[in-house]
Amino acid sequence: MSDVPAFGTPARRLFQLEDGSIYLNHGSYGATPRDVTAVQRHWQDRLEAEPSRFMEREFRPGLRVAASRLAEWIGVEGRAVALVENATQAVNAVLRSMSFRPGDEILINDQTYNAVKNTVRWIAARTGAVVVQVDLPFPAYSADSLLSAFAAGLSGRTRLAVIDHVTSPTALVMPVERMVAAARQVGAATLVDGAHAPGMIPLDLPSIGADWYTGNCHKWMFAPKGCAFLWASEEVRADLHPTVISHGYGQGFVTEFDWVGTRDASAHFALPDALGFLERFGPERVRDRNHRFVVDAGRRLADTWGTETGAPPALTGSMITVRLPDGFGSSQADAIELRRRLLDERRIQVPINALAGGLWARVSGQIYNDDSDIDALAEAILTERRNSA
Repeated sequence: MSDVPAFGTPARRLFQLEDGSIYLNHGSYGATPRDVTAVQRHWQDRLEAEPSRFMEREFRPGLRVAASRLAEWIGVEGRAVALVENATQAVNAVLRSMSFRPGDEILINDQTYNAVKNTVRWIAARTGAVVVQVDLPFPAYSADSLLSAFAAGLSGRTRLAVIDHVTSPTALVMPVERMVAAARQVGAATLVDGAHAPGMIPLDLPSIGADWYTGNCHKWMFAPKGCAFLWASEEVRADLHPTVISHGYGQGFVTEFDWVGTRDASAHFALPDALGFLERFGPERVRDRNHRFVVDAGRRLADTWGTETGAPPALTGSMITVRLPDGFGSSQADAIELRRRLLDERRIQVPINALAGGLWARVSGQIYNDDSDIDALAEAILTERRNSA
């Protein structure tokens, strides 16, 4: 590993992040390494050199190579993996493929990603299904408390439970295996939204036991934007269809999803190289370092601000939420304005959300971050508070 730079500032040169910026938001859109972006552009050039030949001979085989490479990481066969643009697209495919009747319940929670909530609401409005939303404890202090809150929303009428593997606004790592088992006890199907999980958490999809699992590869796997996957268990695969019905209809799960019309799949073709980039550093080493970084960052920020973190280390991955000091307001409008000032005036990119009666920062840790980033955020918030006093 002598050719691998140290974590922190030395690793930052491998990315295209702006000089002088403090980027603590890898969890939203990721950051693609320079070498992976170069591979993506190579594939785009290859497509444009002979578009017809590429689309007719190389496109679908290239997708299958990428899917097979990814499948090794998540413990499944390549034929069980469809490559899609993002997890929201995959959630739409699952929900639109199901047949809901009036009175069927779809279980979500108050921290379900907003785009997923909107999809569930759209389906319910057109089918007569009922949306049941449970409130998760936050701050969360144990996996048992999360499971109990989830289980309270289950009933004999629950047709589908949508389960976040890592919650977007609060960065909680959920006990998904136990949640899936609880849903199965009442006869409910399960869709796990693992938008943040691939690359952040070791994945063995069969052991989770869900019917469907989707995850993004552009976040913690370093793939270009527009790279995600949808896995389906064999029992439900035949009834699953993409949101765009095209030439592959009726030819099986993989064929239908691989061909939904002409598109630029260079992000998918670059996925093997993104995984190779991660392997250079060591996936377990990266996960462990990022976890330790954010746990330490959360402790330091909470101590500096006199507040608390949103979860203990056991419920934390490569992101953590930390409560800001009082005095910044408590509404989402307040959160948006503070985030704007941090970005525009201090070049600090970090999500701010209104939660539990206050404002919270969601801090991501990636191999290019170091303690100076956390110090800058800590001081910026203290300065903002002094200026507003």
